[in-house]
Amino acid sequence: MKFFVDTANVKAIKEIDELGLCDGVTTNPSLAAKEGKGFKQNVQEICAAVPGVPVSAEVVALDAEGMIKEAREVSSWAANVVVKVPMIPEGVKAMRVMHAEGIKTNCTLIFSAVQALLACKAGATYISPFIGRLDDLGVLGMELIEECRTIIDNYGFESEIITASVRHPLHVAQAALVGADIATIPPGAIKKLFSHPLTDRGMDAFMKDWEKAGLKIFE
Repeated sequence: MKFFVDTANVKAIKEIDELGLCDGVTTNPSLAAKEGKGFKQNVQEICAAVPGVPVSAEVVALDAEGMIKEAREVSSWAANVVVKVPMIPEGVKAMRVMHAEGIKTNCTLIFSAVQALLACKAGATYISPFIGRLDDLGVLGMELIEECRTIIDNYGFESEIITASVRHPLHVAQAALVGADIATIPPGAIKKLFSHPLTDRGMDAFMKDWEKAGLKIFE
């Protein structure tokens, strides 16, 4: 399963990339707004920092014509840009045109299997079901990832599943177990993947025993 970093912060993206865990980047208008710089500048800096991996940049128009116009512009900023499009009727209409023009798309704000199906039929390169927000409503968000996996496998769609709205390591593990192609994860949550109290305890014991014995690697 691939890891996409869910942030628009270039420094954070570079830190995760140094760990070898940045297979892509996802941004949204809220994340971009936090960076205090022009959107084009921000997207191009991200694309330059991690060349060769997909970087999602979202359109903000609410009509298909406007989305297509913005998509053509945004996709011209770098070779690895993926245009993020909302799951609304105008978005689906726009994605069909983008798909025909060879513009890669990421359909966002998916909360049901039927919405996922519509996005796949429109030719979305990626679909982004939001599991954390469903969990917040008392719905098992991971069941949606399973349903998306079944739909894509049933009909041979080429869309990849991005497990979005990931909150904690358990979400990542569950996404991998049910066959998601990708999990998009905030930098802080990625760092938590390394943590386990038994690992910490074991490392502490090893180092204490090593120092007590006076052992060295380089004599």
